[in-house]
Amino acid sequence: MSWIFFTLGAVIMQTFRNALQSKLSATVSTSGVTLARFLFAPPIALLYLFLLYFFSDQVLPDFSFKFIGIVILASVLQIAATSLMVILFKQKNFAVGAGLAKSEALVAGVIGTLFFGSQLSLFGWIGIFVGAAAVFVLSGGGKKGELSIKTILIGLACGTCFALTSLYVREAAHLLDVPFPHSAAWVLLWVLCIQTSLLIIYIAMNNPQTFGHLKQNAKMTFSTSLTSCLGSICWFSAMALHHVAYVKTLGQLEVLFTIVIAVFWLKNPVKKHEIIGLLLIGFAALLVMWA
Repeated sequence: MSWIFFTLGAVIMQTFRNALQSKLSATVSTSGVTLARFLFAPPIALLYLFLLYFFSDQVLPDFSFKFIGIVILASVLQIAATSLMVILFKQKNFAVGAGLAKSEALVAGVIGTLFFGSQLSLFGWIGIFVGAAAVFVLSGGGKKGELSIKTILIGLACGTCFALTSLYVREAAHLLDVPFPHSAAWVLLWVLCIQTSLLIIYIAMNNPQTFGHLKQNAKMTFSTSLTSCLGSICWFSAMALHHVAYVKTLGQLEVLFTIVIAVFWLKNPVKKHEIIGLLLIGFAALLVMWA
């Protein structure tokens, strides 16, 4: 049951991270906001790994070529998924596209079963499908414009990249000859170092003034990295312990938390389709917790 607590922790941290990124995006470019997620994260992940070894000493794992290949693939796929999400922001049917991007739980269930040896229960599958329906209902179901094939394809590609990232992260953790949580922490450190390096190189070549903008917002940049890293620790731990599809379905509670904040803090009115979607998310969460 510990995977549930890790997933809830990830949801809370991700909600705060998204709020920080939203505020940071007012003065920093998209690539800079993305880098803010990772810039200070590797040292934080390294400190977490050091504490794990301090309190529970283990041998250093053997990093095989297969492991290295998988973490590089996971790192690149997550960057690709993030880029596709940015493209969705520019689409006329963004709400629908974003809902389709959240199809990662369903995609992870299908791909995980076909290619990664995942065995999901009937309750689990029902929960995944209910969760997928919930995020589509929350997106408005395409009422705000004609449903374009382009938006559908981008949304599904985004969800697929996110799903594959999570599946490869879980696969990499299981390749290491150290127990949990050390295995998840090592994978996290590798992924963060690769992603940070790639983004720094990209920004240095294409938009170097972004570094100055991040420096001007140093406190917010650090807070973004901190909440992102803490969320990743929880995500990677949950996925190392349990099936990715279940973790991602329960992780859809992030939408519930976001809307609750909007209603009770920002005083935004809640719509009928949002109430239906939230009820479906809650039902899906119960199904995968019992699966």
